[in-house]
Amino acid sequence: MSDLLCRLKPEERRGSKSRCHLLTRGDDTEVAARLTELVSPWGQVRPGHFWLPRGFVDTREARLGEAPEFLPDGLREEVSKWWLKVCRGANTPNWDIASKCEIQGKAGLMLVEAKAHANELSRAGKPEPGTANGWANHEKIGTAIHEASTTLNGMLSGWGLSRDTHYQLSNRFAWAWKVASLGVPVLLVYLGFLNADEMSDRGEPFHTADDWCRAVRSYSAGVVPDEVWGENPLDVDGAPLRAMIRSEQIALPPRGGQR
Repeated sequence: MSDLLCRLKPEERRGSKSRCHLLTRGDDTEVAARLTELVSPWGQVRPGHFWLPRGFVDTREARLGEAPEFLPDGLREEVSKWWLKVCRGANTPNWDIASKCEIQGKAGLMLVEAKAHANELSRAGKPEPGTANGWANHEKIGTAIHEASTTLNGMLSGWGLSRDTHYQLSNRFAWAWKVASLGVPVLLVYLGFLNADEMSDRGEPFHTADDWCRAVRSYSAGVVPDEVWGENPLDVDGAPLRAMIRSEQIALPPRGGQR
């Protein structure tokens, strides 16, 4: 086992999780260039920007409701209360990669959802909770997603965001919309890691960029209008929200790899 991957939990040492850490590993100039390539030509990540994870040094996944580096206190509180009825002990969605960036000359956020095999594109709804506070948050989350879907349908027809089906896809777009509604431009990236053959026991890996693009468009049909994945951003009260499909091939380090 690579010394690098041993810094992750055993279940995180393959698939998309490990590759997100490899993508964000290195000096700030190198990582900023890689992240910029994912969102070019619409955004730019600079070496002074903050991102998570930071290779194998800071392995946290980003939660916009918690990390002050991404949103200031007032906005973090607003977005958390929009999503949760009882914030204590509850989580907001985790992003595989998040980074500050420049979008059309304004400070914005790059938010990445990464996958390495087809079964990660889950059509499941949000699991039912087991506590009273969990149920209160379950209902609040449903209301938040419905608000996002209704508002987005007023901009472009064909949205079907829901707590009860395609929950992960729905919460990604709901959060991207909410952050943009607070005046922060957003680039939402669905990132497919290609040829992650070690995951073939879990699902079919994506072998080409076209495989990944077709999988995302098929998965999101009826939930996200297909044209959202195109060239034109949504205008959310003056803040652009753009969704894009990107792919990368990153090999896992060999056993006994570099420290």
